[in-house]
Amino acid sequence: MSWIKEISYSEATGQLKKTYDRVKGPNNTIDSVLSIHSLRPHTLIGHMGLYKNVLHNSNNTLPKWYLETLGVYVSHLNQCSYCVDHHAAGLKRLLNDDTKFQEILSCITEDDIAKCFKFQYLAGMEYAKKLTLTHSKIVESDIHHLRKQQLTDGEILEINQVVSYFNYVNRTVVGLGVNTDGDIIGLSPNDSDDAENWEHS
Repeated sequence: MSWIKEISYSEATGQLKKTYDRVKGPNNTIDSVLSIHSLRPHTLIGHMGLYKNVLHNSNNTLPKWYLETLGVYVSHLNQCSYCVDHHAAGLKRLLNDDTKFQEILSCITEDDIAKCFKFQYLAGMEYAKKLTLTHSKIVESDIHHLRKQQLTDGEILEINQVVSYFNYVNRTVVGLGVNTDGDIIGLSPNDSDDAENWEHS
């Protein structure tokens, strides 16, 4: 549900129906963050291509749980409860450790990330906050700092892309009043070896 018209799976035809068939979850459910694109299906294709490759691609070298954590943190900073709810559920599944999950969630909600993260993981979280809240103050020395924490340039790019993606999707969701009504919380395209597989499970 959102503040603009959305086309449901049962009403979809043509390119939208084909795309919905690629992203649907159980019982043909379509998450609201995806159905918000239904009036312009080409933007849904762009969104999913970016999302799958930034967050769910086996060529990433940082752990998926960490990339998901960055997404939850950025969404919290942007006050996007929709994305916090969905991606916190995904993070919980990836960690498979309720105690660790609750610790991380507490550090995020209290914005006390140094309590849970150290070294390169902390540096990545700090960069995520700066890029999200004060992006115009990012300077080259911020990248040098990440390198000093043993992050490769490829891993720095991974962090940058995850943070940038979540800033995009947070603004899509908040700006159009998207909510979780009817969604199955925490679904994601989990076949990281196949960039073309967008099915949610």
